[in-house]
Amino acid sequence: YTRGTVTAFSPFDARADAEALRKAMKGMGTDEETILKILTSRNNAQRQEIAAAFKTLFGRDLVDDLKSELTGKFETLMVSLMRPTYIFDAHALKHAIKGAGTNEKVLTEILASRTPEEVRNIKQVYLQEYEANLEDKITGETSGYFQRLLVVLLQANRDPDGRVDEGLVEQDAQILFRAGELKWGTDEEKFITILGTRSISHLRRVFDKYMTISGFQIEETIDRETSGDLEKLLLAVVKCIRSVPAYFAETLYYSMKGAGTDDDTLIRVMVSRSEVDLLDIRQEFRKNFAKSLHQMIQKDTSGDYRKALLLLCGGDDE
Repeated sequence: YTRGTVTAFSPFDARADAEALRKAMKGMGTDEETILKILTSRNNAQRQEIAAAFKTLFGRDLVDDLKSELTGKFETLMVSLMRPTYIFDAHALKHAIKGAGTNEKVLTEILASRTPEEVRNIKQVYLQEYEANLEDKITGETSGYFQRLLVVLLQANRDPDGRVDEGLVEQDAQILFRAGELKWGTDEEKFITILGTRSISHLRRVFDKYMTISGFQIEETIDRETSGDLEKLLLAVVKCIRSVPAYFAETLYYSMKGAGTDDDTLIRVMVSRSEVDLLDIRQEFRKNFAKSLHQMIQKDTSGDYRKALLLLCGGDDE
């Protein structure tokens, strides 16, 4: 069951696609249109089959050819589409923590939004692909409560959804209220434990109860009482507990709003959610931002890059 915009293409012929791609890149000039049409309309598993057929038929690496024939944001988008799904997040995290400066935004976006099962998978793939422990790498590059909440999320031990105990809901809401609104200085540890380990359905009730007790949305308290990377991570976790598609709609909106576009974020979200919940993200986008995702991409990007993003987006929500 998927709420993605990209699904398996049928009838699918990996060799025919490989041949069309080779032809599009052979000789003088590149036929970008063919490349983007094929790669945005096949799902990830099919793209892997095309790459295998490409190597079989021509003894060439499809990704290397794409890199040498394409440039800029369009190249980044096409190469991202070619990355095997299960490696996608591990790869993004690896690049977020390598070299000078850590990209906290990427750590936040991925670890706040993925399910415990997905996080376990990411850790395993990271170890296989990069022969390194993801948690060690992240703790080596982060500090303070930001680091601690990331570590809690990396444990992927959130309580599974089950029957919600109203007594515990009340208790957690009171603890958060005392830790946030009532105290000088916030007891960050309480926030980290509760937000990082309780079940989704339990926390949704806790947020309602918190509002009743304090008169504030929990987001407002986090905003007032914390700052920097920790604040951004706490907010991302809260938003994802409320609704993952709404969180990504907002992430996409802010990647394009104002001057300049955060293309890395735009590409990462469009590619990673295209087979998961992009239809739901589009719905939330339309509801919350008075325009469609399609319209915003149309306005904010150009060229083959825009064409490919619009095809991934899949449609306009008038």
